[in-house]
Amino acid sequence: MACERPALDPVFLDIGSLSIYWYGIIIAIGAFLGLWLATREADRLGLKKDYIMDLVLIAIPIAILCARLYYVVFEWDRYAGEVWWKVFAVWEGGIAIHGALIGAVITAILYTRFRKLSFWQIADIAAPSIILGQAVGRWGNFMNQEAHGGPMSQAMYDNFHQYLPDFIMNQMCIEGTMYYPTFLYESVWNIAGFILLLILRRYSLRRGELFLTYVIWYSFGRFFIEGMRTDSLYLFGEIRTAQAISVVLIIGAIIIWVYRRKKGLANRTYQGKKIEK
Repeated sequence: MACERPALDPVFLDIGSLSIYWYGIIIAIGAFLGLWLATREADRLGLKKDYIMDLVLIAIPIAILCARLYYVVFEWDRYAGEVWWKVFAVWEGGIAIHGALIGAVITAILYTRFRKLSFWQIADIAAPSIILGQAVGRWGNFMNQEAHGGPMSQAMYDNFHQYLPDFIMNQMCIEGTMYYPTFLYESVWNIAGFILLLILRRYSLRRGELFLTYVIWYSFGRFFIEGMRTDSLYLFGEIRTAQAISVVLIIGAIIIWVYRRKKGLANRTYQGKKIEK
């Protein structure tokens, strides 16, 4: 469908030659909300907030770097002829959430071993914060007019416009074409997952299972939403990287869940509100 709509300015503030983008502001808001939630849960369980704060300070820059490297690996043809520092030029765009999650999980494993903490306890504390941050962060994609689906027909536009506010429909009008707001689908899916995790957290899920629930929930939604997007990274041929990773994560999480139950590794819960190895 052809359209002409005024788009929102992706720049939040210009300070001389420095531009601060809404994308960065929104990502920071998501990270702050996630940190606030995680520290509250750590306090409820009798875990020092400093452990969470220290982990976040270490994990965030590593996650950003890994998100960039992950993207570059699957877009190598684009960067092969560039100067070397372009590989790290995050400010020019091009990061992938799966790379960030891989970097954050590896960092958390190493950190908890060093601090002699339970990785699974920290992961369970972090799970609702992670998916909340992802839900908020997708609105950064909205401001950048990215992570959207394919072109929308007039009939679908008429149907969508009944339910979505004008500012969303306007922002999805890109260079005269209306696109599906897949960023919104994922944000709503993640909010639903966030609510689910908050509910499950109040029951006696076994150690590590809240985090594994997050992995399964997010990956299941991402698999289907990724198939609608126009900016996917590809593993090979028509195989989308995010879809392949999502399938691996779902299967892996289920295997780990069953294994830990059978081996008795997930028998203890957090009802005692103390750190458990």
